[in-house]
Amino acid sequence: MRARIHITLKNGVLDPQGKAIGNALAGLGFNGVEDVRQGKYLELQLADQDRDAAERQLRRMCEQLLANTVIESYAIELDGTPVA
Repeated sequence: MRARIHITLKNGVLDPQGKAIGNALAGLGFNGVEDVRQGKYLELQLADQDRDAAERQLRRMCEQLLANTVIESYAIELDGTPVA
């Protein structure tokens, strides 16, 4: 089972790296980019075939290690389907 995890800074959290990317894009002539927010993307191949167990395990991974839940949000997909 393939899992995809998108981790982004929560709204209201300053994103200096996103700002630097936005400035660099403007400097290269890419006009019209109003805001850039950067994040992390992870793909995991899971041996577990039980979807509910995999979802619980992925949430624990995010809460304990992959995301700093104070300032970051995460979204999980299992086999291309978003997990609510």
